[in-house]
Amino acid sequence: MSRRALRRLRGEQRGQEPLGPGALQFVLHDDDDAEEEGPKRGPGGRRPRGAGKEGVRINNRFELINIEDLEEGPVVNGERPDCLLTEAGASGNKRRSQSGSTETKRDGEAADKEGPPEQSNAAGKLRKKKRKQKNKKTAAGEASENGLEDIDRILERIEDGSGSSHPGPPPLSTKRHVLYVEHRHLNPDTELKRYFGARAVLGEQRPRQRQRVYPKCTWLTTPKSAWPRYTKPGLSMRLLESKKGRSSFAFEHSEEYQQTQHKFLAAVESMEPNNIVVLLQTSPYHVDSLLQLSDACRFQEDQEMARDLVERALYSMECAFHPLFSLTSGTCRLDYRRPENRSFYLALYKQMSFLEKRGCPRTALEYCKLILSLEPDEDPLCMLLLVDHLALRARSYEYLIRLFQEWEAHRNLSQLPNFAFSVPLAYFLLSQQADLAEQELSSTREMASLLIQQALTMFPGALMPLLEYCGVRPDAAVAGHRFFGPDAEISQPPALSQLVSLYLGRSHSLWKEPATMSWLEENVHKVLQAVDAGDPAVEACESRRKVLYQCAPRNIHRHVVLSEIKEAVAALPPDVTTQSVLGFDPLPPLDTIYSYVRPERLSPVSHGSTIALFFRSLLPNYTMEGERPEDGGAGPNHNQGLNRLMLAVRDMMANFHFHELEVPLEDNPEGDGEWD
Repeated sequence: MSRRALRRLRGEQRGQEPLGPGALQFVLHDDDDAEEEGPKRGPGGRRPRGAGKEGVRINNRFELINIEDLEEGPVVNGERPDCLLTEAGASGNKRRSQSGSTETKRDGEAADKEGPPEQSNAAGKLRKKKRKQKNKKTAAGEASENGLEDIDRILERIEDGSGSSHPGPPPLSTKRHVLYVEHRHLNPDTELKRYFGARAVLGEQRPRQRQRVYPKCTWLTTPKSAWPRYTKPGLSMRLLESKKGRSSFAFEHSEEYQQTQHKFLAAVESMEPNNIVVLLQTSPYHVDSLLQLSDACRFQEDQEMARDLVERALYSMECAFHPLFSLTSGTCRLDYRRPENRSFYLALYKQMSFLEKRGCPRTALEYCKLILSLEPDEDPLCMLLLVDHLALRARSYEYLIRLFQEWEAHRNLSQLPNFAFSVPLAYFLLSQQADLAEQELSSTREMASLLIQQALTMFPGALMPLLEYCGVRPDAAVAGHRFFGPDAEISQPPALSQLVSLYLGRSHSLWKEPATMSWLEENVHKVLQAVDAGDPAVEACESRRKVLYQCAPRNIHRHVVLSEIKEAVAALPPDVTTQSVLGFDPLPPLDTIYSYVRPERLSPVSHGSTIALFFRSLLPNYTMEGERPEDGGAGPNHNQGLNRLMLAVRDMMANFHFHELEVPLEDNPEGDGEWD
């Protein structure tokens, strides 16, 4: 191996040795350069005297740097081949030295015979340059062919030398968390481009007005030019703790934002949407006001305005993100017990609902994964009741199967009716694809049949409502059997009935395909055969139904309220339907963590005169001027309060109308009238 190759392997360069006492004058002997360039010849083609005996004396160290030495060789896999491939370099140098010595001798003899010394020297230099380029090309070709193999050998030597072998990195699909969110799928335009093409989607967005400058680029929404100019509303995010690879964050409200929040709560209590509109004129990026006004617009069938308000709320919250908060990692947590964090949950849920109605199920699935990743253990909005539906609509069958396989052990997903029916449907739809191998196709079909039979055995009361939703009349053998008859639906617990009605009201359209119905019919008959044969699994499932579904937790009720599915809302228990449900905070947790408390309004019982209490009972919104909390208690000017009281009396008296009742004439009991 040449000295230059050894220097490159060691990471050294010529002229970088430590300075010594005789470093200013030293002799350079480079055998590799001598082999490549060949012996220098005199005018007659002869070698000058003393050329090989005496070296070149150099006083300047930087004259050692040759331009040819600085030329980088071809790069293979991010590394220079002459640094990694030692064996290939050594063999290449040997071949170059042998071929170079023989060819230089032949060229020298031919040059002496043919022409004058000047022409021979010029021709020799051209040949040398051509040979150098040819040698570099051959070395690069050999390195590119054997590069991967030699890199593997080097890695094996390193592992053997260290005495411990580390397993190779897993494939990319297993590296990512099951709740990993992709940025590009958070944009609905990505999905719409796949359906309709980029020209149809971006046609309206090209003539944009670039007058407004927004502070940052966001992933959840795209700021619009029609929005008010963004100013920080006093919303921020802080890092609470970070341990075991998970980071907990929380939104914070400044004092100014807290005052706006108190005004918003007062506007909600007034039951007047115009008060919220007035509040948004002064605070255009107050999140709860935007969400509440979005619900009011949605009830008035103004879907475009409702969606725009939700996007503005998301933009306001994303601008307040902590630098370490990540939407895609699946390791950032937001505690739903904090009221400041709930607005982000609800804004994401409303945006997901709009995307699903818009025809973007793949983007809605990504939002669902994002909500679930914020607190997967507690799942405050119970997104596990929705993720299967969105995965089937987006045709992400592999993702639904993977989620079921990874979470079944510790979350018992098969006990939820939606997963019990959606996972076998995903297996069946996956088996309908033509690009699967025959063996894989049969195994997938068998797994689908096995899981749907288990689902029908566990939840027999879901079959008849499902067939009714799909407009299918069951045959007499199924309709008259006691296992799937009316008793199966009546005997199931109320909590289970609520889950079944929620799933069927949302996902019944996925079962209307003729191929799906024929596959379901085939497995229904197999379940009936097992029931008639006295399968012990039937009794086991019946006992589990009575034990597991005693009462539904609060997050399921919150999900039903947000879903607005009529069948599921009708099945809510009375303790939920009798209490007031606020749109900006439906069914708050019982263990709420408050960071600040709203100042209490003065109690009407302890303050005010008897007349004021009387009018307050008639007019709930009536308050005397001195009783307002912002005035700090009873004010010195009682005349204003008295004037307000007199105006209220006048309004009340003006609304009183006395109608004279017409007394009907009594019939003559004696019958003096004449009969016509």
